[in-house]
Amino acid sequence: MTTLLSVSNVEKSFTMHLRDGIVLPVVEGVAFEVNAGECVVLGGPSGAGKSSLLKMVYGNYGVDGGAIKLWHNGDWVDLATATPRRVIELRRDTIGYVSQFLRTVPRVSTLDVVAEPLVSRGVDRDTARDKAQGLLARLNLPQRLWSLPPATFSGGEQQRVNIARGFITDHPVLLLDEPTASLDATNRAVVVAMIAEKKAAGVALLGIFHDEEVRAQVADRIIDVTAFAPRIAA
Repeated sequence: MTTLLSVSNVEKSFTMHLRDGIVLPVVEGVAFEVNAGECVVLGGPSGAGKSSLLKMVYGNYGVDGGAIKLWHNGDWVDLATATPRRVIELRRDTIGYVSQFLRTVPRVSTLDVVAEPLVSRGVDRDTARDKAQGLLARLNLPQRLWSLPPATFSGGEQQRVNIARGFITDHPVLLLDEPTASLDATNRAVVVAMIAEKKAAGVALLGIFHDEEVRAQVADRIIDVTAFAPRIAA
């Protein structure tokens, strides 16, 4: 198997500056790999550190120690020590992300929100918009909404925009943070099929899925994040 993402000995804590500098340990000793063509799921109860770990892998959170290595253009790059400019490059070319929350520029149409990741990679705008239309149609977002900014959409509609935007590129690594949380059964099934297609194309996926039925359908391996809970000194 070809490893595309390698996490080794990662640790993270948060300092509560409004609480007299209390240090809150989150995880330590985190180690796993994600290979091309598989979906690895982070498991464990709320508060175990799953979302924090996913944000570290994407470079949104810094790490206190360890390495998060991404196979990028024929070489390993450590996200834990990469410069901001390098992180932007990695996100453009190698690692995609579907978050729980839609953050967009006001007054930009849904179609352009979804197409933007392709446009930023040099794809012709008309071609990118055509692909965006196909994804939005597949995810059953009404065509009357495509020309509107998604900020006022319902939670489920915004999540479908998020999914379309995240799946539109061919990033070798894709992170999924509760992609089906706000979806009905029909659209959950669409997303499960889209994940299967990414796996068949050799994409390495790392995700969080609280829906047990969806998790059972997509997961090749489940990593119990509670195994990396910080040890409390006696």
